[in-house]
Amino acid sequence: MAINLVLVDDHILLRNGLADLLKNKGYNILFQASNGKEFIDNLLPTHLPDVVLMDINMPIMDGFETTLWLTKNYPKIKTIALSMYDAETNIIKMIRNGARGYVLKYAEADELTNAIDTIAKSGFYYSDLVNYKLVNSIISNNPQIVPEEVFLSEKEVTFLKHCCTELNYREIAELMCVSPKTAENYREQLCTKLNIHSRVGLAMYAVKSGLV
Repeated sequence: MAINLVLVDDHILLRNGLADLLKNKGYNILFQASNGKEFIDNLLPTHLPDVVLMDINMPIMDGFETTLWLTKNYPKIKTIALSMYDAETNIIKMIRNGARGYVLKYAEADELTNAIDTIAKSGFYYSDLVNYKLVNSIISNNPQIVPEEVFLSEKEVTFLKHCCTELNYREIAELMCVSPKTAENYREQLCTKLNIHSRVGLAMYAVKSGLV
């Protein structure tokens, strides 16, 4: 049975080209929308998509807000974020809002179809952009991803919270009234303690732990 898709993107030429590509690959395109509001207005409760390909930057209602709405109202619909940008803050926010995968718009067609198939089958898709274990932990609520007996200092907890913002490491250091070197030490200590290898991973741990 073909996977039912909806494409939400305000770039019409790109969206139409993507729709044609996916149709030729055997997917069923239910409809297309230029923003989140148009998507919601056209969503039929009796004919829901399996997967939504969601642009992030759109007018009226962007991908962040629309993904969060979907998560609250139709949690069984799986969202793949589509973006031109690989900024950590975008990835973190989309995952926090319920996206099950994150694919760059300039990725190869095979990567996108692999993401769609994987998410439709197993519920999530992981790539080099996103730390698999932590995203899977958030989705499945599996507490065994991180050792239970991990002590974090007050400063480390504060640093973790700041990792979920748009601040860079130098700005985090200034906000915490410490040197950039000290902030870097916090990052390295946390990565070692939690067995995490990226800022995205640290932010995902903060979300999973209820720190933010």
